[in-house]
Amino acid sequence: MNYKSGFADRLSAAADAKKRQLERFRAQPQADDPAVAERNAARQAISAARDARIAARRNARQAEKAAKDASLEAERIARAEKDAQDAAARAERDLAVRAEQKAARDARYAARKARQKP
Repeated sequence: MNYKSGFADRLSAAADAKKRQLERFRAQPQADDPAVAERNAARQAISAARDARIAARRNARQAEKAAKDASLEAERIARAEKDAQDAAARAERDLAVRAEQKAARDARYAARKARQKP
């Protein structure tokens, strides 16, 4: 088409374009075509495989998280046990120190009393 084409030329060109588009649409395979069914089956297989991979990754992440949580919990328990042992040892040392201090105090008291008796 050029700038001198008339209304009838443009109208026939539009009709031809519509006709070509309709022919292209009709040339597409129908839903009951074996090629379409094969493509759909392939798409479903790919989708199922993708879903399986996603589920496997999700399960792996959950297992990894559970293992990490278990190790953190074991570390927490070990730390609590160590803290309890340290506290018991500290209390035992404090008790021993107090006993030594009391013995020293008693010895000083007895020495003072001994000096006061004529």
